[in-house]
Amino acid sequence: MNKVHVVGAGMTRFAKSTRTLKDLAAEAVTAALADAGVTAADIQSAYVANAAAGLTTGQEMIRGQVVLRPLGFEGIPIFNLENACASASTAMHLGYHAVANGQYDMVMCLGVEKLATEDKTVGMAAIGTAVDIETLPELVAQMGSGPDSSKRSLFMDLYAQMSRDYMDRSGATPEHFAKVVVKAQGNGALNERAQYGAHLTVEQVLGSREIVAPLTLLMCSPISDGAAAVVLMSEERARREGRAGPRVRASVLVSGNHNDKSDPTSGSTGHAAKAAFESAGIGPEDLDCVEVHDASAPAELMAYEQIGLAEPGEGPALLDSGRTALGGDIPVNTSGGLLSKGHPIGATGLAQICEATWQLRGAAGPRQVDGARIALTQNGGGWLVDDSAAMSVHILSAD
Repeated sequence: MNKVHVVGAGMTRFAKSTRTLKDLAAEAVTAALADAGVTAADIQSAYVANAAAGLTTGQEMIRGQVVLRPLGFEGIPIFNLENACASASTAMHLGYHAVANGQYDMVMCLGVEKLATEDKTVGMAAIGTAVDIETLPELVAQMGSGPDSSKRSLFMDLYAQMSRDYMDRSGATPEHFAKVVVKAQGNGALNERAQYGAHLTVEQVLGSREIVAPLTLLMCSPISDGAAAVVLMSEERARREGRAGPRVRASVLVSGNHNDKSDPTSGSTGHAAKAAFESAGIGPEDLDCVEVHDASAPAELMAYEQIGLAEPGEGPALLDSGRTALGGDIPVNTSGGLLSKGHPIGATGLAQICEATWQLRGAAGPRQVDGARIALTQNGGGWLVDDSAAMSVHILSAD
């Protein structure tokens, strides 16, 4: 297989906005092309991720063509990809394999999402469709969703149930979840592309409005609009044209499977991480920075254990140690994560790849991890039976 490098990265600021899909995509794609030093005419294929535009804007079927044609993308294969919150990582996965297998030597991967609407329940309802609709009444009953559930995504009820289960088996407390938010918001304050960023206290997080116990408002990722894009190039072409960028050491995408709650590594994240480590020829101990899918604050602690950064039940202790903070030996969510950076679901996975790319280049500014050489991203989406419906793990290295 060919070695594949990220030679260009670009993204918008994530925010609630009145911007259109075309406008968001244009900013991210233009930035990625400029960063790579190439033009739209150089791109041989494009992989465009979007999860919810059909429900939030009415645009269906040809979303990629619609947003890329004004930018000069003509005549090439454009793939439209929808895979819940893992849509952008799916675009990355397919783009990577197209170059690795020699089908193309330069491709564009784009994720773009428009969730903010005048009626804020529209975006939340769109996110809530990433389940088996035939089983929705049963799922709602299982979660115990009350009369206020229309004001939040169904996934917050799912996350709350997972959080309560996690507290029972790990000893985690709401204070631990608040500490995750404090860390995320602090990192977000150093990221000009983050939706939010502030220097909060644990008490402020715990005192914010309850969404569904034990989750407060600040423990939940926000509704966001945004786009992120990368240009992937084969090593041979990159060398020939004098381009540089981190190498993609592993790209894994799996569907959900039976999840044994007593074993954090049994679910989709654990399976994807194991396969990614095997592909890259490294282990969790070799990582320098990590971006995880913290759609709710407890998810970061669970991811520590699922990926192998901590032993089962030791996620809270890892957080308390300070090792996952900036300045620690394994910083997690230097971008601010979904909690602070924002979560435009069809763009999130590629935003993680952008952060990993900038960290490995030494271009992350005030949130730079000293000497970062290897980065991992974990991005999942949807829910089926008892696990995420789709899960992706990528590993990038500086050489």
